[in-house]
Amino acid sequence: MTVQISQRTLEDLGFADVLRALAQRCRTEPGRERVLARPFLATPEAVAEALALVAETRSLSQEQFSLPLGGVTDLRTPIGHAAKGGMLEPRQLIDSAQLLFAFVRTREALDERRARVPRLVEIARRMPSLEPLARRIDQCFEPDGEISDRASPELREARDRARGLHRRIKSRLEEMLHDETFLPKLRENYYTIRNGRYVVPVVANYRSEVDGIVHNASQTGQTLFMEPQAMVGLGNDLAIAQSEVTEEERKVLQALSDQLGRESERILEGLDAVAELDEAESVAILSADLGASMPAFENVTEMQLRQLRHPRLVLKGAEVVANDVTLTGDAKALVVSGPNAGGKTVTLTGVGLCALMLRAGLPIPVAEGSRMPLYRSVHSTVGDAQDLEQGLSTFSAHVVMLRDIIGAVGEGSLVLIDEIAADTDPREGAAIAIAVLEELMSKGVVVLVTTHLEELKALAHMDPRFLNARVGFDSKRMAPTYRLQIGAAGQSSAIEMAARVGLPQNVCERARELSVSAGGPLTKALAAAEEERRKLYEELERARVAAQEAEALRADLEKQKQSFERERRARMMQFNDDVHAASEHAAAEVQKLLTKLRAEQNEKALAEARQQLQQRADEALKRAQAAKAELFQVEAPGPANLKVGAWVHHSGLNRDVEILELADNHAVVSAGGALKMRVPITELSGARTRKPQQAKFPERQKQDAALKRAASAAPSEVEATHFRCDVRGMRADDALAELESFLDRGMRSGEDAALVIHGHGTGALKQAIRDYLAASPYIRMYRPGEGHEGGDGVTVVALRA
Repeated sequence: MTVQISQRTLEDLGFADVLRALAQRCRTEPGRERVLARPFLATPEAVAEALALVAETRSLSQEQFSLPLGGVTDLRTPIGHAAKGGMLEPRQLIDSAQLLFAFVRTREALDERRARVPRLVEIARRMPSLEPLARRIDQCFEPDGEISDRASPELREARDRARGLHRRIKSRLEEMLHDETFLPKLRENYYTIRNGRYVVPVVANYRSEVDGIVHNASQTGQTLFMEPQAMVGLGNDLAIAQSEVTEEERKVLQALSDQLGRESERILEGLDAVAELDEAESVAILSADLGASMPAFENVTEMQLRQLRHPRLVLKGAEVVANDVTLTGDAKALVVSGPNAGGKTVTLTGVGLCALMLRAGLPIPVAEGSRMPLYRSVHSTVGDAQDLEQGLSTFSAHVVMLRDIIGAVGEGSLVLIDEIAADTDPREGAAIAIAVLEELMSKGVVVLVTTHLEELKALAHMDPRFLNARVGFDSKRMAPTYRLQIGAAGQSSAIEMAARVGLPQNVCERARELSVSAGGPLTKALAAAEEERRKLYEELERARVAAQEAEALRADLEKQKQSFERERRARMMQFNDDVHAASEHAAAEVQKLLTKLRAEQNEKALAEARQQLQQRADEALKRAQAAKAELFQVEAPGPANLKVGAWVHHSGLNRDVEILELADNHAVVSAGGALKMRVPITELSGARTRKPQQAKFPERQKQDAALKRAASAAPSEVEATHFRCDVRGMRADDALAELESFLDRGMRSGEDAALVIHGHGTGALKQAIRDYLAASPYIRMYRPGEGHEGGDGVTVVALRA
């Protein structure tokens, strides 16, 4: 099935804004190009597959995982040049190595999650695994982009020869600059380079006295830059050596370019995969930004959009009023009415834009549980269609567009018409509008139309294929509410809107008089319904405010009750503490009395006094302990909530116990062993039917908790620095010794961060260094370098304060 979307519809609905928003969230140029050319999908299967890919990518985003595509450059043109035998520039080769490393990182990262993201893994498998070639290119260049001596033995030998000639020439020139007979002929005591030759600044008057070749002169002509004749031979040798260096560098660049050229097809296919992954990630990010979801669409014939928000308004960051839009049962046409600037066109274009986004395999900003068919074609006429070039008025151009839409639509089409037949006589316009809508629905088309025509609003009461909807208007604030109400027609509120924008008050009053007297029965019925709705809304608002006040009062009373209960228990505890203190004091007095009685040899009186006073002391102690237990025990359920076999929490033991028996105000409980206890039911709380699950591996849970605490306390990322340690080419032991000395210096000098340059190589040196850094007490954290810092060939380190 071919999807038909006209350019006019795309412009009316602003689909390009959605694509631009996607492109802004891409990280690669191939991804941006792919997004801007995103097609409409022809089959439900293709749409379902595209949405499944978005779901996989969103699951990665929820894990705070981002595809490792940073630093990827669009190399399609350079790779194509290399495939034809061309030589690439050093920067292009370095970017190629970074691209190949990105292929490897992306494949590995997705392969680790292959069970959850099989579609993304399938795309990533199109990326070639060319890590050896990437390492070869990487070792041929220094971090600043200069070709390294390691690129080839011949290059190193040629550069050594050139460096030796430089040293010899400089040494000879230094001797000449210290010659007392030669110095007076110089403008200044220095040497420099002109046209690749070493020269000295000779006063023009001494030209005949200095044997050599003039290579340049100052602007005034007073100074000549001359190469002394004694240096010409060495200068020639240096020029030859430099040309050999240049040739060897060219050979290195050509060899690397040829290797890339031989793999060009695989690399270009990998770039296509990068673009597809970048596109999928940008769709996931946009979906999260829109709060979008995936509606049901397969075998769906009815529209049920819950909490629809216009995508373009959400992208602009505006506060959007969400609305439900439904067309179910026999209804095939939604007639939206209400005041100007009330949101009718927003509703119309929002539904149309969501239809286009769904056809493009994009989630739409609606709530879960929404349903929307996949429309075969979408047609719209929104805004002024006046065409001066063809001599058409606004109404004529509007009718031409209606004619074209009638000729193009068929079963499964969606048509959106803003202000149908508005720019002509209302009665004739209404007749044209009804005839057009009936013709469209006879072809199996779903229609959304906005109107101020009363005849269209009345259709829903006579034809079940039509359904009214209105946007609200707050008569108190004299402003629209932007809320859509399905099943009711709305007034235009044109006079209120005119008063709002400043039309004189007397003009508005006269307009209201004329409107009431000129309106037909439907106008009066609508006005009466609107007034009744306004009254009901006011009653509802008053009820809502009263409910809020009652809830606030209830919460305040609950706080007062809790405060009073805490104070009561505290006073009770204090009272019983006082009683306990008094009892102890009384016991002390009793002891004294007993001593006295013993002295009097009255054993009978002694026994009676001891018994009575001990009884009083015990009673006071029990009252104090009961008050304390009441103060600290948890709120317990009543006996009716406790059952034999239930598990509850015992406040005294601070553990869960099982109820074995219930009698009076006590219960027999067991904590799971052989021990049984009889306890008051006031000490039990939190009844539940099953035994609480115990951790099978408590030690492992402790370790996991410790790891989570460590992750939450992890320091922030560190930026690269100019404090550097270069250990490339060293053995691991030597490199670690050099690194330790380097870190000592950094700590003494108060450095915050450092850059360790180790290159890629086999990876052994890099791993040894990072293992050392992980255990070093100097290190707060470390990370691999970014593309602009040298990539994985360097490690950025944060030192402890």
